[in-house]
Amino acid sequence: MSTVANVLVAAGLSLAVASSVQAQGQGQSFTVTLVEPSHGKVQLTPALPADGKYAAGTVVTLHTTPDSGYALDSAWYSVPGQFGQMYHEGMTQDFKITIDQDKRVGASFIEADAVKDLTVTNNVVYAKPGVKPLKYDVYSPKGAHNLPIIVIIHGGGWTANDEDVMRGLARELTKGGQFVVFSMDYRWGGKADGDATTNTMADLIDDVFGGIAHIMEHASQYGGDATRVGVTGDSAGGHLAAVASLMTNMIGSRGFGKEPGVFEFMPSYLPKGKTADEVRDEMMKAIKAGAPSYGVFSAQMLNTYSDEHANDQAWKDAIAPLSHIPQASERAVPQFLTRGTVDPLIKDEAVKEFVDALVKAGQRAEYIQVGGASHAFFDWKPDDRTKATFEKYGVYYAAAMKNFFLSVLH
Repeated sequence: MSTVANVLVAAGLSLAVASSVQAQGQGQSFTVTLVEPSHGKVQLTPALPADGKYAAGTVVTLHTTPDSGYALDSAWYSVPGQFGQMYHEGMTQDFKITIDQDKRVGASFIEADAVKDLTVTNNVVYAKPGVKPLKYDVYSPKGAHNLPIIVIIHGGGWTANDEDVMRGLARELTKGGQFVVFSMDYRWGGKADGDATTNTMADLIDDVFGGIAHIMEHASQYGGDATRVGVTGDSAGGHLAAVASLMTNMIGSRGFGKEPGVFEFMPSYLPKGKTADEVRDEMMKAIKAGAPSYGVFSAQMLNTYSDEHANDQAWKDAIAPLSHIPQASERAVPQFLTRGTVDPLIKDEAVKEFVDALVKAGQRAEYIQVGGASHAFFDWKPDDRTKATFEKYGVYYAAAMKNFFLSVLH
């Protein structure tokens, strides 16, 4: 077996996969650019060659060392993607990557005080309905016991990012030790995950309810109270957070659009021995508030990710929070909404339409316009620009969001 294949097998790949990777990249090499980090160091093994190129299939370990007073935020590589540089991250000191295209690599470090009072559990898998394991991360204050839960659902146009992009918000919401925060992933729409069959918007919603079911089942082991749950998310995650908080009554086992007028979401995960109806009843009692940030709420703005149902108005309405706001007299679910005033994607009129409908239904609704902010100001990525935006807008409005959740869940 060749040197490249030996390296791949040592990294945990099977001989067949290792041979395939080697064959695909036979004779090729790719450029790796090391972005020198602030407040720490990164060492590459094997060392970066003088010409900056590794042979295709080489497995490179990024060994990270924070400076005194700092902690690892993530080791990462990035490649061009849907929203510029797309980051793929690891939260351990040693992060292995396989060289299969040109990549930027580096590490991000944060002040140790930001995480000194937290226990962070990464990559808890809750389901695998497609090729991608679906997972969540847990941010639990040390000594947590019976604290309310906040679930974060990430954005990315329903076809990009994962739960890592919300870790800045997760850390802010746990400050003060009053919440356990779970940040979750879900399938991407269409075939963006590489699934053989198309994932519709209803499938993504199935994942959100499945993830919350798993979180509620295991909440106590992280110090959380499964009977007091708030849900937030930004952009695409704002839509999904609104669905999760307002549309739990639509969980069921009769199928989504298979029969005329029947639209029920089947969670991708069900606790052993529980039916979808039982999970629905538990969630309707437990989920008490939503905070959808710069989200999409109306049917005409949503992609079904289904050619069959793209023009089916009933199907589209069934994935739209604007069409399913409960009367507060039947189920009160306070909502906290934010939007940047220069957001090019989500218009003020669209958010106001949703807020007006909430108020008409008697729901408590608070809408804050964030002066000067664009889209995605709650995101966290390793680049300086995203971090600076979060520091400028995200930190302050995360505190406002936390106060909202405190008023409902504590």
